[in-house]
Amino acid sequence: MPPDSTELSPQTVRRLEAAQGAFASAIAARMDSDLPWYAALPADERSWVGLVAQAGFGDFLRWLSGPDPDVLAGTALFGTAPRELMRSVTLQQTVELVRAAITVVEEGLDAVVGESHPAEQVIAREALLRYSREVAFAAAAVYARAAEARGAWDARLEALLVDAVLRGDGEDTIASRAAALGWTLDAATTVVIGPSSEETTAGAVARVRSVARQAGGEALVGVQGDRLVVVLSGGLDVQATAEQLARSEFGPGPVVVGPTVPRLPVAARSARAALAGVVAARAWPEAPRPVLADDLLPERALSGDATARRALVDRAYVPLEEAGGALLETLTAYLAHGGSLEACARSLYVHANTVRYRLRRVAEVCGWTPSAPRERFVLQTALALGRLSQSGPGGRGEGQTPAR
Repeated sequence: MPPDSTELSPQTVRRLEAAQGAFASAIAARMDSDLPWYAALPADERSWVGLVAQAGFGDFLRWLSGPDPDVLAGTALFGTAPRELMRSVTLQQTVELVRAAITVVEEGLDAVVGESHPAEQVIAREALLRYSREVAFAAAAVYARAAEARGAWDARLEALLVDAVLRGDGEDTIASRAAALGWTLDAATTVVIGPSSEETTAGAVARVRSVARQAGGEALVGVQGDRLVVVLSGGLDVQATAEQLARSEFGPGPVVVGPTVPRLPVAARSARAALAGVVAARAWPEAPRPVLADDLLPERALSGDATARRALVDRAYVPLEEAGGALLETLTAYLAHGGSLEACARSLYVHANTVRYRLRRVAEVCGWTPSAPRERFVLQTALALGRLSQSGPGGRGEGQTPAR
């Protein structure tokens, strides 16, 4: 024994160095028999894993002569393998690898040290115990750094994806970025836009995702200055989820929910409607919070949104015109007389019950009820836009009565 009883003798260290190849072979055989995932790896990756195990025993020998966690720290052991190996071997599998290697060394350590040196056997076993602890910490540190780097990259990619949706980039561009992020492309998608709160931080972004997951879906989140953009996806209740987010995560001001689209690559349609709704929402101070972009069609049309104009014409004016039955004429008279049934009936020379029947038909045809004040405003705007769309060469003039 050397003068320092806490160290192995040079002869014992040389015996351990000579056994390095035998230990490496035994570790490889143990991994083959006990780790099914190792046997399924491609040959090149199996080779890299074997080199990591071999390097681990070499580091253990260096550890015996000078146990220093800062020197170990994964630089030699895990630096042997390429970074791409972490994509094939998970942290859990790395723990299994370390356990198998340590077990093999522990089983053969006493025999190599020698039965005639019981004190050195104790020293070697204690050194192996401390070394295995440091290896576990080193493995955790390597995967933690990789996870942080991946998280930062994912955050940048998510921001680019949200920005692409808002800008209305092509479907291929959105699909490519979403695929790189591992996002499901074919799930129903809705864009919700509103003001960000003063407390909107990385923690708030995580809370938005948590709310979406609890509701049964997923969320892409982007903070763009004073605007918070949430892209909801999956089978969640969009209205209920948006209401919860409006209460807890969005700042003061209108929160607008765009229409749901069938796939993420076409989510720009939902985003355009939501953005137009945010601009137009101030024209309806009593709007609910959150408010659907489709409920802001009149305000959006007045603010210059061509999509909203077409929607009002296509959903209200055109169906009423095609339905006939004097529906447009009756609705025009009803609106012109401030919603008075009797005045409308007198102007049309019909009974009030006839007006009631025709107004019910209007609601059935286009979905908006003329007797409701808010929906009456929607219909009045739709009629004006419809007449404007019909004027010009080859069309009816604004004052002409449509065919019935």
